[in-house]
Amino acid sequence: MRAAVPALLSALYTVGALVSVRADLFGPGETAILLCLLFIAVRDGPPRWAVACGLLDLVALLATPVRYSHSLSGTEGGEALGFMVVGLALAGLVAGLAAYLRSLDYRRTVAVADTRREERVAIAADLHDFVAHHVTGILVQTQVARMMADTRPRELDPVLAGIERAATEALASMRRTVGVLRDTGEEADRRPVGDLAGIAGLTEGFFSPIQKATLHHDPAVPDDLPYEVQAAAFRVVQKALTNVRRHAAYAAEVTVQVRYDAGHLCVSVTDDGRGGTQLPAAAHGGGFGLIGLKERVTALGGDLYAGPRAGVGWEVRAVF
Repeated sequence: MRAAVPALLSALYTVGALVSVRADLFGPGETAILLCLLFIAVRDGPPRWAVACGLLDLVALLATPVRYSHSLSGTEGGEALGFMVVGLALAGLVAGLAAYLRSLDYRRTVAVADTRREERVAIAADLHDFVAHHVTGILVQTQVARMMADTRPRELDPVLAGIERAATEALASMRRTVGVLRDTGEEADRRPVGDLAGIAGLTEGFFSPIQKATLHHDPAVPDDLPYEVQAAAFRVVQKALTNVRRHAAYAAEVTVQVRYDAGHLCVSVTDDGRGGTQLPAAAHGGGFGLIGLKERVTALGGDLYAGPRAGVGWEVRAVF
């Protein structure tokens, strides 16, 4: 509207000059104003109004020479036609620049929307990994508690404490993630990601009366590794421990290793299980976890191996 009203007044003034058959002058000031209005209309106007306001500004600009000549024939008409050609060229340059800047804004908006969507998908994947890890632990420890209820009831407290801790961590992960996903404009906690230091917590939380995990952390591992690499290494250990609970219920020893050699970070999880599971069918997973994990690792230039060991058991190994 701010670009249309001045242009409409200019056009009405031109019509008035033609109707009264008087010669009214026009100058560079009005031309500059109309060009600025054309730029604003094309650059910032709503899509439905940008074309209409732009055309109105263009018509008002090209009509200004007619005030002086009242005709496009003769000497004065030739001058007016020349002014119109120059005005049309200037209008084309201004409109083209405004349209280009508008297209940059649109591409930037689309890029931001795509980035936000991809980030939300990544956040959802992180939430799935955390909740699946903790809920699987709750299922396994609940089964252990049921078995111990009749035979060793006095040893139930550590198992129940583990269930409580896993449930609390799962709820905290969901609360943090929902806080990030909500468009409240408020500061929210960071999404639940991990690093190399968090691997120790994963290993300790894996302990149960029938399974235990041992962590071997190489002191040579630098503390300033890229954040993305540390987060991916954390995910490898988390997913591997979750799969041990899901698919290797009879594994008694699980070994987690974090090594650094010749500029390569190697993270591995091995178990001595022979397969088998005691979890309900709905808790087995869809089989896409390792695929997503491989994509995460290879995106950072690493390599992931998941398969049987030379002797007994299974191994998940990632090298960055």
